[in-house]
Amino acid sequence: MRSLQDTLYNWLTIKVVADARPDDHAANETYELFTNILKDDHKVENVQVLKEDPMYYVLYTTEQGENKKVRFPMELIDVMIDQINNEPEKYTNYPK
Repeated sequence: MRSLQDTLYNWLTIKVVADARPDDHAANETYELFTNILKDDHKVENVQVLKEDPMYYVLYTTEQGENKKVRFPMELIDVMIDQINNEPEKYTNYPK
């Protein structure tokens, strides 16, 4: 099992892609996968994202009812969407 920190990082990275590309089926399926891992494996609820340059902040509630906040540098999270935007021919969205 991945750590909560790793899961939040992956979840946020794919969320940024899925939000930017709502018709990207692979991104949306992967986003759902990581959302389920957060809920089922890590018992995290009420996940919210704030973007304040130069950081993304992820706020969430643990199963014990604790409110937590972690941060990730925008440059690390935006790497995937930047790559897709810079070379869109490599990231074709195929219909279901």
